[in-house]
Amino acid sequence: MTELKHTVPYRVRRSRIHGTGVFATRPIVRGTRIIEYVGERVSHAEADRRYAGKDVRDNHTFLFTVDARTVIDAGVGGNAARFINHSCEPNCEAVLTRRRVFIVALRDIAAGEELAYDYGIERAADDPPGLAEIFGCRCGAASCRGTMLLPPPPARAQRSPAKSARRRRAARPRVAAERRAR
Repeated sequence: MTELKHTVPYRVRRSRIHGTGVFATRPIVRGTRIIEYVGERVSHAEADRRYAGKDVRDNHTFLFTVDARTVIDAGVGGNAARFINHSCEPNCEAVLTRRRVFIVALRDIAAGEELAYDYGIERAADDPPGLAEIFGCRCGAASCRGTMLLPPPPARAQRSPAKSARRRRAARPRVAAERRAR
């Protein structure tokens, strides 16, 4: 009787992109759920507390935001998923399903190819200058945007005070109607 072994389709080793990476050990078909991103689930406040002493120029963490309340800290109880690097032309994507994060193949991946997904790190209006350089990208893709950060949000157009007041007044009846409907 032959015993079938379930082996993972990847291996962790040194990466040309950054430090340690994850590489396919055999072909992986598009749509395959490769690995779950796991670690200790903590609040945003706890994640901030844990990394408060880090140098602001150090972008290296194993944090993955799940929702407004939860962050996965793969530095505690994490697996190989924490070593998957960023790429501006990824072959994988992170998919949230029922508050769990899975790395899924975006396209067919050849054996030996490094797994990568776009980290999609969002910017805020009050980001400090030089943040794009701190989160510099080394993926080497033809379309590399030079940073792991998403493009900045569009600047809000300045409204006149009178126009802003009209918008606030127009919104009030809808809010009141919603409260009455509850």
